[in-house]
Amino acid sequence: MACTLVEKRSLQIRISLVSWYVHTWVGEDYQHTVHVLMPPLNMSTVTDSIIFGGIFSTEASSSIWSDRSRTAYYLLFESSLATVQGHLGIIPDKAAQAIKEKCNINRIDMEELGRETKQIGYPVLPVVRQIVRMVNAVEPGLGEWVHWGATTQDVTDTATVLQLRDTCKLVSKSLDNISAVLRVLCKAHASTPMAGRSNLQHAVPITFGFKMARLLSTFKRHQSRLAEILPRLLVVEFGGAAGTLSALSDTGLELQVQEELAKELNLGFPEIAWHTERDRIAEIGAFFALVTGTCAKLAMDVKLLMQTEVGEVSEPYSAHRGSSSTMPQKRNPISSVYITAMASTVRQLSASLFDAMVEDHERSTGPWEIEWIVLPQIATLTHSTLITTQELLEGLEVHPEVMAKNLHLTKGGIVSEAVMMRLANTIGRQVAHDLVYDLCRAAFLEDRPLIDLLNESEEIQKSGIEIAELERLCDPKNYLGLSEKMVYRVLEG
Repeated sequence: MACTLVEKRSLQIRISLVSWYVHTWVGEDYQHTVHVLMPPLNMSTVTDSIIFGGIFSTEASSSIWSDRSRTAYYLLFESSLATVQGHLGIIPDKAAQAIKEKCNINRIDMEELGRETKQIGYPVLPVVRQIVRMVNAVEPGLGEWVHWGATTQDVTDTATVLQLRDTCKLVSKSLDNISAVLRVLCKAHASTPMAGRSNLQHAVPITFGFKMARLLSTFKRHQSRLAEILPRLLVVEFGGAAGTLSALSDTGLELQVQEELAKELNLGFPEIAWHTERDRIAEIGAFFALVTGTCAKLAMDVKLLMQTEVGEVSEPYSAHRGSSSTMPQKRNPISSVYITAMASTVRQLSASLFDAMVEDHERSTGPWEIEWIVLPQIATLTHSTLITTQELLEGLEVHPEVMAKNLHLTKGGIVSEAVMMRLANTIGRQVAHDLVYDLCRAAFLEDRPLIDLLNESEEIQKSGIEIAELERLCDPKNYLGLSEKMVYRVLEG
């Protein structure tokens, strides 16, 4: 039967979107390769949507958290465990070799895995059953050595750690890239004056570089936080039924198996089981909330600075991006909008990881599964937020001439503190404050420059301050404080 145009286009989309993604972690402590197939196209969540997937997730992060990738990590655990136990003589070497050979994601029947997971309630046992069946086909009974001394949570938690490891690699790279872009902006605008704002009102002058340097300093702290968190996070879980390694107690090699398994997976090993102590997972979730929160702070400022009445910066221009279907003049801050939405969602979802910490005894009845629901969304949204933030900063249009113009909107009011502090030396701070307050009010009501009212004021004339000094005080470029020095202190730190 001939396909309709719509059906042909749908098929083309499916073919073009299904691609292999290879993510490699290389480093002294992290060396791992996973081959991942993009998730199927019948998903309903925004992170897996054909329409919204490119906004609320990234191909790299979605691949890490796909069903295929998760299952590949289950297989990696089982293969590594068999390898270690074969080497130590706990299981027959031929069993270890057969298990390692069959632990290949391309050998797993994903449809069967889905059916059995729905029936059993967990995906690990169905995976183990398939491995056992394949290994038994090599030699009857050989498959009984699969999953030796392990339990479902050992496999699940270690796979989650490996997924988080790969996610953190993406996050770390994004933090580096964002910091690099911010460094460029800091240097370019270290001395570009603009209005600082307090409660959405003009405060005192700052520089745009100072504004960017505060963000750079924050992202540098995030880089430090991630470096501190990783050793606590990247730890294997292998303890058996209740975490005591009792199933291997007759071997006398329980701890050696654990340590060797950790080395095989390039992970650390814990001093004690952590299967119902979930601080590691909650901590990384809180970190993701912090990072995306910083991105949202930038997005908020961009949205406000991009208002028609302000116009000091613009998001990167791309034809029709952020345009309106009915108002041709519109150029909406669309990247900032998505950053705000994604960051808010990450904060809400990460809060549920703290609920997941409240686990009962040595195997929880529900809180653990919270992580299965929210971690994929948190991870993909976080990486997408960072990528969008990087793109926003890379193409950010800065308008120094508008910043300079806006500095004079208050007719000199933005430097009233400078005048007040100078007067305070002769007439006292509170008296100076009240005097300048009244003059600023008059400047607003009469639509006149503050400098003119200062020159006409009898109190100012009595203070002995020269007109030339008043004019210098009323120039916003002369009241930037340590803006520029602080920029370079961040850059050099």
